[in-house]
Amino acid sequence: MNHVREAGMVEKLRKTESQWREQLSPEEYRVTREKGTEPPFTGRYHDTKTPGTYLCVCCGEPLFHSSAKFDSGSGWPSFTDPVHAAALEEESDCSLGMERVEVLCARCDAHLGHVFPDGPPPTGLRYCINSVALRLEPE
Repeated sequence: MNHVREAGMVEKLRKTESQWREQLSPEEYRVTREKGTEPPFTGRYHDTKTPGTYLCVCCGEPLFHSSAKFDSGSGWPSFTDPVHAAALEEESDCSLGMERVEVLCARCDAHLGHVFPDGPPPTGLRYCINSVALRLEPE
């Protein structure tokens, strides 16, 4: 269900707030549509080792592959890179008195988490993602 076009742009999926509320659980809605977060070490995927692809819980867009997942010790699933560059969008986030880079699903604008420049090689990036924003499709 990859919605990447030839030019590398993702076809946008738009829904109303009420449509998202009907589709998502209250916690999924709070995190993905209201830019919330789940407490560390509580998400269903923070310690998962199952091979597969992590999809956006809102639209099903492939976001991360398990081969890019690593244990960052942060309490959230962490990845070194997305399945393809066009899968994610980034925005500046200055909430909570911190300067961070927010990570969004490029297809539906779901808030996924944040990316930090303290990850392992080869990318040096740590995509710190809320489990509730993901759905694992096992291989």
